[in-house]
Amino acid sequence: MPSALIGKPAPEIALAPLDGLLRDGRPVPGLEPAMLRAGKVTILNVFASWCAPCRVEHPFLVEMANAEAVRAGRVQLVGLNYKDEPENARRFLGALGNPFGAVGTDRGGRSAIEWGVYGVPESFLIGKDGTILKKHIGQLTQESARALLAEAAAAAR
Repeated sequence: MPSALIGKPAPEIALAPLDGLLRDGRPVPGLEPAMLRAGKVTILNVFASWCAPCRVEHPFLVEMANAEAVRAGRVQLVGLNYKDEPENARRFLGALGNPFGAVGTDRGGRSAIEWGVYGVPESFLIGKDGTILKKHIGQLTQESARALLAEAAAAAR
């Protein structure tokens, strides 16, 4: 399905962090609109602990997080936790690994509506200036995750 948001600015929505989520011993921040137009290309993944396809695609997100473009800071990988209980989301990321540099929570699902989310999982490619470049609906496969990361790395150049 095409997205009406392609070519438009990412929604100006601040999302609170997932309480108690740590990465390298430090709290993981929530999502702020400014971080999506701060000169880095962003891959935003919409996920939930109760989502079976999210569990299947998660290893590919962890692989993305270890890619050179992400490690070098040219591409950032962030999460939008959709309609989830905080404890379940923390347990999900604790068990499978946290690939995200930031995780915003959308417990009621209102922010996802602004993003045009049909369901989980979905992923967005956002340019350095905060413009939505691409939307991937559904579960990432290893092939589609690598293609999305390659597009992100190219946009970061």
